[in-house]
Amino acid sequence: MNPNSDHANAAAVVLIFAVSAAVLVNIFRARRGKELFLRRIPGLNAVDEAAGRATEMGRPVLFSIGLGGADSILVLTAMSVMQHVGRICARMGARIIVPVDGPSAYPLAQEAIREVYESEGRPEAFRADDVKYLTGGQFAWAMATMGLMTRENVASSFYFGSYGAESLMLAETGYQVGAIQVAGTPDLFQVPFFVAACDYTVFGEEFFAASAYLSREPTMVGSLVGQDIGKMVFLAVAIVGMILATLVDANIIQQNYLAVLLGK
Repeated sequence: MNPNSDHANAAAVVLIFAVSAAVLVNIFRARRGKELFLRRIPGLNAVDEAAGRATEMGRPVLFSIGLGGADSILVLTAMSVMQHVGRICARMGARIIVPVDGPSAYPLAQEAIREVYESEGRPEAFRADDVKYLTGGQFAWAMATMGLMTRENVASSFYFGSYGAESLMLAETGYQVGAIQVAGTPDLFQVPFFVAACDYTVFGEEFFAASAYLSREPTMVGSLVGQDIGKMVFLAVAIVGMILATLVDANIIQQNYLAVLLGK
């Protein structure tokens, strides 16, 4: 066995540098003001509509960041979307209620909403008790959140982050109070439940692209576009490799030249 087989060879290094270059070039282009193309994501386009609807109806918005604490990348990603929704609410004068499950996420969520109201020039409109720490476990948190939705008669509900069996419970409650609902999670086991009861669902890699898509921050957008280019490069290499392997098995060619190049 080749002792170096577990390490990157020259071809792999070239691919890595090519992908890195694609990310850096697109970040530079975005910072220079170039409008980079991002595929339209209906669920994220509906975020502004759902937040604005609450203002028109004079009812609050509920934004759930899901289960977990500040050490969860899903919670942190959900918070970035929460800030965007909070900014719209602050600008339009709508309340935003944030039920939090994780103790470490609670102060971060509260400070994030406070900063949003201050950045919009409305610090007096911030209500600290609208960011609620609801402890007691997964289903205790879910029941408390459902109670909030019913009592406050929310106009819009957002569910972004990590969810378990309570996903359908939350979405059904939102449906019963007549809220427009947008859900986002990378957990494909929970996606069917959100799809069944919510108006819009963002899932898979769309969830992680949400902060760049909504904020249009140049560094984030450039990085996202560069990563997509990298994925297309790796996909093209995989497809070419499969075609060559098939031709070798069919004795049409004698050797898989791509495999040789990659040191396989």
